[in-house]
Amino acid sequence: MKKLIIIGISVLTFISSYINSKTHNLKIPNQVVSELQESIKRGGMVYEDMCNTCHLPNGLGVSKVYPPLANSDYLREKQIESIKAIKYGLSGQITVNGNSYNGTMTTLGLSDQEVADVMNYINNNWGNSIENFVTAKKVSEL
Repeated sequence: MKKLIIIGISVLTFISSYINSKTHNLKIPNQVVSELQESIKRGGMVYEDMCNTCHLPNGLGVSKVYPPLANSDYLREKQIESIKAIKYGLSGQITVNGNSYNGTMTTLGLSDQEVADVMNYINNNWGNSIENFVTAKKVSEL
């Protein structure tokens, strides 16, 4: 019995090491990284022009009025709804980080590319690290 346990642990260790070596060597193509960086840069400009007033430069929003984007559970868990909110506006009650918000976000009139860029900016700032490269194509499909 003891011998079987030792063999089992050895096999599991080998399998785990093999999987880690294969996934650790995966690399994101430089072109994709570069495209994301450019999108984030453009998204920062869109954010400054269109979102800054309500959600503030630090993404913290205004308590009980405008929800935070910084460290936002809503943003992490509801990417599609977040994209739709930017593209089409949003009204009705939502819960962000345990707090309810029941306001209206009007349609901003942004292009699909601008929506993608601002989502990439928001997804990668203020403690957000959301691995979802939003493209204009993805936005247009919504």
